[in-house]
Amino acid sequence: MRILLFMKTFVIILIASFGLILILPGEHSNAGPKQTQDPLKDYYHMLSQFWGSLYAGGGETLYCGKKFGHNKDSKINAEHVFPMAWVAYSLKCGRRNQCRRNNTSFRAIETDMHNIWPARKDVNSARRSYRPAIIKGEHYVFDRCDFEINASKRLMEPRPAVRGEIARSMFYMNDRYDLYLKPELVTLLKKWNRQDPPNDEERRRNEIIESLQGYRNRFIDQHTLIDSLSTQ
Repeated sequence: MRILLFMKTFVIILIASFGLILILPGEHSNAGPKQTQDPLKDYYHMLSQFWGSLYAGGGETLYCGKKFGHNKDSKINAEHVFPMAWVAYSLKCGRRNQCRRNNTSFRAIETDMHNIWPARKDVNSARRSYRPAIIKGEHYVFDRCDFEINASKRLMEPRPAVRGEIARSMFYMNDRYDLYLKPELVTLLKKWNRQDPPNDEERRRNEIIESLQGYRNRFIDQHTLIDSLSTQ
């Protein structure tokens, strides 16, 4: 009887020990490398707010003034006025995808809606990271769109009606994130800011973006502040 009880106890211990051995390797093998957060998660969230709240009722594209309704088509996307290539260069974090993965400052800048405007996808692509400028002559790249490019000098000229918006977006980025603007560009943007002061649409954007992000572009509230702004 005692022998039978001893054998049962031994078997139970053996099974328990063997089970433990089976469990431990399984736990270890499932651990694997730690999963990193999707670097585009915040960007996609921003886009849902950009189109769903800021432009819920539609609007018009920045460079060409193309009107769109609440259901925009696939030919319209989001344009960063202060190019993200300039941001990556300033932060020295590599290419855009590398910066998204490894630099929290880059991700915060990339999702700031004060720097983002609707644009025709083809115009956005053609703009690249070219610097705003006045280009001699009138050589439109796209039909019925007052938008010019000098690819050899990497320059682009937007229509007069939105030059102030572009100036205030760029000065905002310089002011909030300490991003560099070339002296000749500062001079031009200050001129554009004076020539094209904020309008109702720009003020509407400012209010909604503040409600979504928690902060506003002070140069829309007081655009004359730019005249005395000391930029690096």
